Amino acid sequence: MKGYEKMKKQNVSAVIYAISAALFYALNIPCSKLLLEHIPPTFMAGILYLGAGFGVSIMYFFHYKKESSEEQLEKNDLPYTIGMILLDIAAPVLLMLGIHIGSSANATLLGNFEIVATSLIAFAIFKEKISKYLCYAIFLITVSSIILSFSGSNSLVFSLGSLLVLGASVCWGLENNCTRKISQKSTYQIVAIKGLCSGAGSVIIALVTGEHFPALKYISLALLLGYVAYGLSIFTYIRAQKSLGAAKTSAYYAVAPFIGTFLSFVILKEAVSVQYIAALLIMLAGTVLVVIDTFAYQHKHEHAHTFTHTHGGSTHSHTIIHSHDHNHYFCYEKHSHTHSIKELEMML
Repeated sequence: MKGYEKMKKQNVSAVIYAISAALFYALNIPCSKLLLEHIPPTFMAGILYLGAGFGVSIMYFFHYKKESSEEQLEKNDLPYTIGMILLDIAAPVLLMLGIHIGSSANATLLGNFEIVATSLIAFAIFKEKISKYLCYAIFLITVSSIILSFSGSNSLVFSLGSLLVLGASVCWGLENNCTRKISQKSTYQIVAIKGLCSGAGSVIIALVTGEHFPALKYISLALLLGYVAYGLSIFTYIRAQKSLGAAKTSAYYAVAPFIGTFLSFVILKEAVSVQYIAALLIMLAGTVLVVIDTFAYQHKHEHAHTFTHTHGGSTHSHTIIHSHDHNHYFCYEKHSHTHSIKELEMML
């Protein structure tokens, strides 16, 4: 029971981190949509990540003396670190292009496809377990994403903006799994490296492709947005990954689009479509399944039953080991089960 209580506390803390990450990130798309009127897309992606890198580097300056040597990134972590940086260059560029072309509300909700990408990559490549609840949630979120991706109710053509956002989600899905492999190391180091290197890469691409340099006042606003929406979001996201894993942590990002779309309607005055409402309801159903799955704690019980009996002048002892899995939810502290003696006798 002590182990269960410890896991319960760890999961609750991890969920708080995951939801905080979603809340911080929810500011990204509607605020970026406004700034994209003054900052080109690739520049915007780079400045956001630089804001994250600079902000968390300052946080790290006041914290690094408290870290042990085991928490520092090592040579063995280099492949995942490089993968993380390259994918973090591609993903925000695709996202900013998608937002620039399409609707902010649609882009916000479509970001939930990152859950599907993260979970499938975690399962197929990194061998993370996916429960039936998470499978159902992935299906519902996929359906919702498909509904939002069509450019019109009478058309079977995907909108370019939606496809770019989905491409960003897939990149971030793979990046989440790379980050998961080094999530036990210094969160400060990971976010600082991710922000500074990925941001610098995007800015270089922007300069090479001829995007105009934005005004300093807009750069300052983008840096601040990057620190909150990317820096603090990634920081709390990685902290959540330590206990929940890549698949479940990404699933809690399902909270972010609901907040982000609300901000899109309020700040940007975007219209609410029937298509969007239908997708939102399906996405909500998938989110509920993710919450149920996260608060389920599965473990295995084994019981040994020894029976001694005499027949034909000989005495025999039989030991039967019976094992079964339980799902416990945090609202319950006790559980019970029964064994059929007749069933056990038939096994002898």
